[in-house]
Amino acid sequence: MPTDLKKMRNIGIMAHIDAGKTTTTERILFYTGKIHKIGEIDDGQATMDWMQQEQERGITICSAATTTTWKNHQINIIDTPGHVDFTAEVERSLRVLDGAVAVICAVGGVQPQTETVWRQADKFNVPRIAYINKMDRVGADFFAAVNGIHSKFGVECVVLQLPIGQGSEFEGCIDLLKMKEFRFEGDEGEKVVESDIDASRIDMANEWREKMIDQVASTDDALAEIYLDGGEITSEQLKNAIRKATIARQIVPVVCGSSRKNTGVQLLIDAVVDYLPCPTDIPPAKGLHVKKNETEEVQIPCDVSKQALGLVFKIQYDKEMGSLCYVRMYSGKIQSGAQILNINKKKRERVNRILRMHADKSEQVNSIEAGDIAVFVGLKLAQTGDSIGSEGYPVLLEEPIFPQPVISVSLEPESMSERDKMNEVLAILSKEDPTFTYHDDSETGQLIISGMGELHLDVLVTRMKDDFKVQCRVGNPQVTYRESVTAEAEVSEVFEKVLAGKDAKAGITVKVAPRETGAGNSYTCLVRNNDIPDEIYEAVESGFKSCLESGINYGYPCTDIAVTVTGIEYDELTASTFAYEACAAQAFDKACNQAAPQLLEPVMNVDISCPKEFVGEAMSQMTQRGGMIMGQDSHTAEEIIHAQAPMAKMFGFTTNLRSATKGMASFSLEFSHFQVKAGGLGNGF
Repeated sequence: MPTDLKKMRNIGIMAHIDAGKTTTTERILFYTGKIHKIGEIDDGQATMDWMQQEQERGITICSAATTTTWKNHQINIIDTPGHVDFTAEVERSLRVLDGAVAVICAVGGVQPQTETVWRQADKFNVPRIAYINKMDRVGADFFAAVNGIHSKFGVECVVLQLPIGQGSEFEGCIDLLKMKEFRFEGDEGEKVVESDIDASRIDMANEWREKMIDQVASTDDALAEIYLDGGEITSEQLKNAIRKATIARQIVPVVCGSSRKNTGVQLLIDAVVDYLPCPTDIPPAKGLHVKKNETEEVQIPCDVSKQALGLVFKIQYDKEMGSLCYVRMYSGKIQSGAQILNINKKKRERVNRILRMHADKSEQVNSIEAGDIAVFVGLKLAQTGDSIGSEGYPVLLEEPIFPQPVISVSLEPESMSERDKMNEVLAILSKEDPTFTYHDDSETGQLIISGMGELHLDVLVTRMKDDFKVQCRVGNPQVTYRESVTAEAEVSEVFEKVLAGKDAKAGITVKVAPRETGAGNSYTCLVRNNDIPDEIYEAVESGFKSCLESGINYGYPCTDIAVTVTGIEYDELTASTFAYEACAAQAFDKACNQAAPQLLEPVMNVDISCPKEFVGEAMSQMTQRGGMIMGQDSHTAEEIIHAQAPMAKMFGFTTNLRSATKGMASFSLEFSHFQVKAGGLGNGF
């Protein structure tokens, strides 16, 4: 493997569900010699979909990582899920990637989930290339797909390849840099055959090459000068200018092919090597240097000779090895057997082994250096988002922020002996997946698990039963509501009690106020008194924070509330941490009930894909459930309806939609925002 960072690529394959991400990854691995047989998703044989459930359902659930080589370049690939319920998997992968390949279906064009992952890539400033897949399908339209990317995302699409034919007539690609036709022969398309452009296509190729040069020259002054003087621009100059503009996110290069028909994938791998950035091409990562009592923002250049620093971006449980921590190194070098510092936890840990992953298989390596991605075995405390490194350089890299769970089900063990085992498994799963949470409901005594959608929870429960052999019963889905306030209120509360024969007294003045939607909760203490010990401040903060989690009237977590402590009464003779925590709970309860509390329900973005003739039925199904139609997009083969609806009304929607559209429609749900629930709690289901 090359250690030259210029010859390393950390890339992700991202797209809408069913656009062909895993199929494309499978071909990349085959042509780069990593695997010797192409596995198909439809047969449950795809290398990257290694989980039993992924094979059974034919979808990607967790992002799999692998490393391969192409033309002496090391490529670390992460194949991300397309289903919106697993959005956290995409989020944490994009956080650590240098570049991405956006797979776009030539028939469906830019689909709703493509928009979600594109926005996530924008958030992390990830340069990308677009690969128009499924060119062999009936209804494939290369130019419509390119226009869709341009109009939806407002990006400058530079077409580097043209398809030779479309649909059933698709037979290869025209490379506009080399001005050659490429066809892919042999049983697996492994033989790349180059030929001159056919006379019937040369005019179109010249026209698009001219357009490409014009677009690229507008991003590069030196090229623009040659172009305007009518000089000859070489392929090498073009390639360098395209690479520079792609990394600067001024353009998105577009290539095409059909992964399923083994056409065009080798040219896609060439484009990854030629145009996507290496670890030193992108701006240095930012972090917070933790000094004694303050933090200072620093930049972390990708340099092997500097102090070690890496980010744990994913945790996966393995039966034999325990927690596998996926780490992206940003600086320095870590060797296996080394002792490192978990900077978030301020605890030392030992790296027992370092592995290079290939989906669920692995090979052991001695060390990992800046710019690389590998798996650490032996870290007991690490969680997703933790920074690890050396004690001499305690820098916190930015933690990923994950969306709040919006759907819950109750879980009961088949027998009491299963209870402890079930709790152990839940702890493992919630450590793996930050969007999965569980808690005991104090009122019903039930164990409640929460996640991002029905499919998300179904997958997790099936994993508990099949992989961990935990026997449990599952209740009906329930919506996870939130509580908030709509007015300001300030109260003073005093707590007095005799505890173990000793007087305990605490006094707190607190103000609660609403924050704007989506801003989250905030806690501020305005009291500055040196006579009050730190543990009292900590007890007050801990009391209010646990109240925000346990709700006002219904026991649902609070959101968008600002808690400000304006006064603390303190007497060292009667003060105790318990008294202040209890006083905080009473004060919070009283203040919130005076501040017009409201129950909020989750509202979902719903994207329905259906044939034109069923648009009316699909819209009717949506409005019957209290949904609002927000807009509609037309594609060659289907219509996409954008709507919003309360989560509580969406249970069982799949069945109704399918029966109304003869099984031709599908939909995806994504959390949008919380809004005031009409008519209080009721039963809602």
